[in-house]
Amino acid sequence: MNHRFPFIVIEGLDGTGKTTLRKGLFRLWEGLFGVTPLCVLTTNFLAADQAAAIVRGKYQPNAGNRDAYLSAIAADKRATLDRLVLPQRPARPVIADRWLLSELAFFSVKHGMRASETYETLAAHLTVAPDLTLVLDLETDASMSRAQARQGDAVRADWDVHDVQSRVRETYEAVVTKPDAFPLLGDVVRLDARRPRSEVLLAAWDVMRERQLVPLIAARTEGGETHG
Repeated sequence: MNHRFPFIVIEGLDGTGKTTLRKGLFRLWEGLFGVTPLCVLTTNFLAADQAAAIVRGKYQPNAGNRDAYLSAIAADKRATLDRLVLPQRPARPVIADRWLLSELAFFSVKHGMRASETYETLAAHLTVAPDLTLVLDLETDASMSRAQARQGDAVRADWDVHDVQSRVRETYEAVVTKPDAFPLLGDVVRLDARRPRSEVLLAAWDVMRERQLVPLIAARTEGGETHG
């Protein structure tokens, strides 16, 4: 593995198991290596002067606040990179619950912007790509069923509806099939979220091992010798 720890992003529709996968990776890092990952969100409100624009743009999107919201998102992500992700990577992994792909989908669905247009604006502020973006792929009907079964107020009436989520999934599909056009997504891997959660976790861990994003685990022989 490199001298720094990885920056991993988990993307997918609501209900695909992003939080479950994040928690699973967190526990694996802690249990196997004694390292506690830093977990961040797609927005972390670190650019304090942009907080109001983020709240308005996310929950009351309209043509009048679109550009301000996009600018606020760019500033917040830059602050997240500078203040959280980059300083922490020498010491521990960073796992983000959504990052760039979700923003491309939001502006496509809510504002009719081309993914490439949104990407160009955000890319002007972001200089570091994740090592890996894991996209949990699940049909819209199945993801909505899972999301609606959750407790609490996690479901939004203006977002968690079939038409909107189908368009989000279409945007994901259009973007991840053209990785060269969106290099700040990093290495993009799709995982079949129809599988049991334990299998999804194992698949994600295997992807990370194949890319040397996790340390090798030493194996002990019967004589007690340790081999890398």
